[in-house]
Amino acid sequence: MFSKKKQPAIRSLIADGNHIEGNIQFTDGLRIDGSIVGDVRSGEEKNSILVISETASVVGEVHADHVIVNGTVRGPVYARSMLELQPKARIEGDVYYTALEMHQGAIIAGLLRPTPSMMDDKPTLKLAANN
Repeated sequence: MFSKKKQPAIRSLIADGNHIEGNIQFTDGLRIDGSIVGDVRSGEEKNSILVISETASVVGEVHADHVIVNGTVRGPVYARSMLELQPKARIEGDVYYTALEMHQGAIIAGLLRPTPSMMDDKPTLKLAANN
């Protein structure tokens, strides 16, 4: 009845306590628990997932199909298909999205901008239910 795309496997992890300076390009899925100073981008394949956990911080641009944030991002976020902002998400930068799910407590210090393909259609904005 409700068809969902199968999410790619998270094959890479930047663990808590690790600090990377430089740009990162990944395929399939990446989970960040540590800190990165540099851009984080998925490859050209469609259906990538990026998880920025509660302990993570990224200073730079973020690009992926499905982005889940519960940590800190200082820079623009480009979510080509879906952006999920968990309660402890903090974004300092503009957010480009096709669909957006934002939990209570998440903070964006920047502009919300629908992706260019969404300019003709109404963007999907879903408010997460309080538990």
